[in-house]
Amino acid sequence: MRPGILPALLSLLSLPAFMSTYANRPVSIREITEADIPAIRRIYAHHVEHGIATFEMTPPSEEEMLLRYRRIRAEDMPYLAAFDGDRLLGYCYASTYRPRPAYRFTVEDSIYLSPDQQGQGVGRQLLQALISRCEAGPWRQMVAVISGEGSEASVALHEKLGFVHAGNLRTVGFKHDRWIDTILMQRALGSGCDAPPPATMRSTLASN
Repeated sequence: MRPGILPALLSLLSLPAFMSTYANRPVSIREITEADIPAIRRIYAHHVEHGIATFEMTPPSEEEMLLRYRRIRAEDMPYLAAFDGDRLLGYCYASTYRPRPAYRFTVEDSIYLSPDQQGQGVGRQLLQALISRCEAGPWRQMVAVISGEGSEASVALHEKLGFVHAGNLRTVGFKHDRWIDTILMQRALGSGCDAPPPATMRSTLASN
């Protein structure tokens, strides 16, 4: 645990589940538990096998997905899912943007939806909730790395929630027999760079 981060994140545990609607039905957004991993793995496996939102080529096992979930939670970062009753519609999480300590106030967002939930408003509600949770913590910037081809909906979603275009990387991926670009988008969290982070958190850099 990085010094000073835990006190700033205790409030995350007491935040209520977000409530939203899609297609006139109630949707609950909450932190996932380990019991949700099988459903999350099924959604992710679909994107691995059929899409380019992830550059993975082989779907990871439930055991591997569980390990990844535990690593994210060990960093006190949010891992959320949207539910219609007991059905998991999609999920999102924040993760460390880069491992070097100077990046510790920047996170990257990831969102994956069940195939039949595209365009239903679930992705927007998930990303809104994720931004809110991250703004309750110490993070000051959120980055989105979006695969280029066929990503218009994802780009539009991020733009609606305050992200701006930050750059393109050309032909950095090769999947499904084609080269793939990535689009970089970014938005500030909370006060962004208008104020320095708390001194107790800035001091972490000196010890790394």
